[in-house]
Amino acid sequence: MILYEYPCNERVRSLLRVEHLFDRLFFFAQGTDVHHHQIAVATLFDLLDICDRTDLRGAVLQDLERQRVALGALRQHPGVDPQALDAMLAEIQSAAADLGVHGRIGQELRDNEWLASLRGRLAVPGGSSQVDMPSYFSWQIKPPEVRSRDLGQWIRPFLPLYKALALILRVLRDSGDVVDVTARQGAYQEMLSGKVFQLLRVWVDEAMNIFPEMSANKYVIWVRFAAQDTELKPQPVTRDVSFKLARCNV
Repeated sequence: MILYEYPCNERVRSLLRVEHLFDRLFFFAQGTDVHHHQIAVATLFDLLDICDRTDLRGAVLQDLERQRVALGALRQHPGVDPQALDAMLAEIQSAAADLGVHGRIGQELRDNEWLASLRGRLAVPGGSSQVDMPSYFSWQIKPPEVRSRDLGQWIRPFLPLYKALALILRVLRDSGDVVDVTARQGAYQEMLSGKVFQLLRVWVDEAMNIFPEMSANKYVIWVRFAAQDTELKPQPVTRDVSFKLARCNV
């Protein structure tokens, strides 16, 4: 099954984008090829750009507090495991504490003159070439273990942010019950009567070779399936499609 996710507000959309960057960063940082490490460095600067444009640290701390309050309110509900709830609240508190003691995310990278110069060169198409920055080329030809050690040092200041972000999204994803539904003639619509969700998750059989286009507001959830033609242009699916759906909200 292939999983597709749709954020129902811009806050969750931003979190998913940052999660995507962290996934890419960790994948390429674990490689040994110089081209893997070049992508890892560029992705690290993408994360730094996001932190510069928005108060990502403050937003994540607010989300952790929001989830802590929401989960704490479940303590009196029947059927709630108090030990599991306490463990989750402790994990949230730990993530918030680790992130809270840090100042501006990535300040160590900003203070590094060489990285600041490299950041500017990578913003120029082809600016990372040997011609433009021979010191970067000199770093690239170092042994893989040396480059990996440097990458680990540069990534380390971002880890409290990643830990908190991953926890927020895990709690949100776990809040939705997965149900089997059918899109009649390729379309599924569900009236909500004012119920607001933060995230939709759709699982589709990979063999169908189709994908969902989703939208949601406080009135309706809408899922429409499409397939790509020979030119990769989306074309509506007109047959019934069975899929799994989770509506997530904390």
